[in-house]
Formats: sequence, C-alpha cells, structure tokens
Amino acid sequence: MKEEKVVLVDTEDNPIGTMPKMEAHEKAVLHRAFSVFILNEKGELMLQQRALHKYHSPGLWTNTCCSHQREGEGNIEAGKRRLKEEMGFSTSLEALFSFIYKAPFDNGLTEHELDHVLLGYYKEPPMINLEEVAAWKWMNLDAVAKALEENPEEFTVWFKIIFDRFYTHINTL
Repeated sequence: MKEEKVVLVDTEDNPIGTMPKMEAHEKAVLHRAFSVFILNEKGELMLQQRALHKYHSPGLWTNTCCSHQREGEGNIEAGKRRLKEEMGFSTSLEALFSFIYKAPFDNGLTEHELDHVLLGYYKEPPMINLEEVAAWKWMNLDAVAKALEENPEEFTVWFKIIFDRFYTHINTL
C-alpha cells in the first residue's frame, strides 16, 4: 500500500508541498485536514469511537469522521470520501469554518493542522468500518458539551478543541 501523504500549507492554506503523514506528525509540520460533523433531524451529533488498534487516540470518542485531504482533492470531496470509508454512507457536506490548532500526543506525535470543519445531515444508522471505528452514537449537543466538561479523557484532543468552535457556530446559525 502506498504511503499516505498530507498536504503541507502555510497559515493562509496555500499548499507548499507534501510529506508522509507520519513524518508530518513526528515533526509537527502544519498540514491541511478536515473534520466532519453529521447531525440528524433532532440536532443530535453522530459521534464515533476510534478503533482500539489506532496508533493514537484509540478508543476515544470524537466527531463523525476526520482525516487529511489528498493532493489535488477539495475539502468537500475529501470529507465525502472519508465519511464513506469510515462510516459507510454518503451525504451532502458544507464548509463551516477553518482554523489552525496544534495538539501534542503522549506518543510523541503532534497534530498541527489547518482544519476545515464540514457539516452534513443524515438520519440513518451508519455502516461503520470496524478497521477505523469501534462504535458510534447520536448525542445531543448540550450533552456532548457536558460530557466534554465532566469526562474530557474520553474524547480526542482535537475534538475537545473543535467542538467549542462548532457548538458556538451552530448556535449562531
């Protein structure tokens, strides 16, 4: 299997090259990423629990899916691709906002990403890919905010960063 590469960017999201994903995380180099948030008709968020064998953040709860754009791939296109790969369904996505964050992990890797947050709507149960996802659930946004406050250790580092921005944004729509 070909080694996955990430798109390196400057702070204005201009591509400046590519790098193998693990190397970018080892060196904490700024790269492009996306985070997909799927809501149902009740306004509940579809959360996923990362597979237990993941090289970082195994078993932690996070947003519906997230990953990295491939070279030449648009944000929406990338989000739809990964949503299908991880959660087994397709739906329309829209761009909400983007921002830069840097989050180190206990294993020496660091996420330093210009993250594009994408929103979609879906109401059916997903067909999760067990190589990527251990479990999933719908959760009310207020309940997510409370769970993040009471049990932050159960969630991924990036989700804790992104959710506050997402929650504020959603509540202003």
